[in-house]
Parts: sequence; structure tokens; C-alpha cells
Amino acid sequence: MKTASKILAALVLAAAAGAPTARAHCQVPCGIYDDEMRIHMMEEHVATIEKAMKQIGAKENDNQTVRWIVNKEKHADELSEIVTYYFMAQRIKPDMEKYEENLKTLHAILVESMKCKQTTDLAHVEKLKELIHGFEHTYFGEAHQH
Repeated sequence: MKTASKILAALVLAAAAGAPTARAHCQVPCGIYDDEMRIHMMEEHVATIEKAMKQIGAKENDNQTVRWIVNKEKHADELSEIVTYYFMAQRIKPDMEKYEENLKTLHAILVESMKCKQTTDLAHVEKLKELIHGFEHTYFGEAHQH
């Protein structure tokens, strides 16, 4: 009986460890937003993706290469979460000025983030930097200071 309990406990722990977690800003109407911080977080994720791509190209050893690949994909996913769950789901509204332009840019960021997961082509990183910069100015307005 003790063995069955141990196996059951191990299965429950394994299932809990594999459960997806939400990392994006809450979807409760809390009204607590820091859009500029989210833009900076997006830029930081892109910088990490860029560093990972360069390290993958350096090919130190197989173990480190795998770790950099996993890290690159994790940051691409986190970038995508900010775009979808923070900006697209909560901040971009149909009655906003430049609504369609914001959506198009956010969609392009999602596509480039996906391409960063698929390759180590630094051109996708540069495109992400341009898109985020463009989104920042469209979203906040041209007078926005960095």
C-alpha cells in the first residue's frame, strides 16, 4: 500500500510540474498597467534572443548550445505573451486612434518572434527591434520620448 501511495504522489507531482503557468499581466480588470515597462521588457527579451543566437553560433559545446536554444525559445515565448495577453487582449481597443496599425505591428512582432524560435538568423532580431520601436511610437504617439 505504501508503494502505491508513493507512486500516486509522484504522478501528482509530475502532473503539477508539467502544468502550464501564466506569466503575463493578470486579466482581471485591475487597472494597473505600465505600458512603458512592457515595451522595455519586450526589448530585453529581444536582446536576450540576440545573445542566445550569437552563443548558439559560437558552438561552445553541445550542452551549452542546447541551453542557449531553450533560453532563446523561452524569451521568444515571453515576448509573444506580452504582445498577445497584455497589448492585444487588454490595451489595444477598437476605438483607439491607429488601431489597425497597432494590430498589424503587433502581429508582425508575433511572426518575427516565431521566426526567431525557428532559426538563428539575426535579421529577425533586427526586424523585431524595428517593429518594437515603431510600435512604441505608434502606440504612445510620435512625441514620445525614450
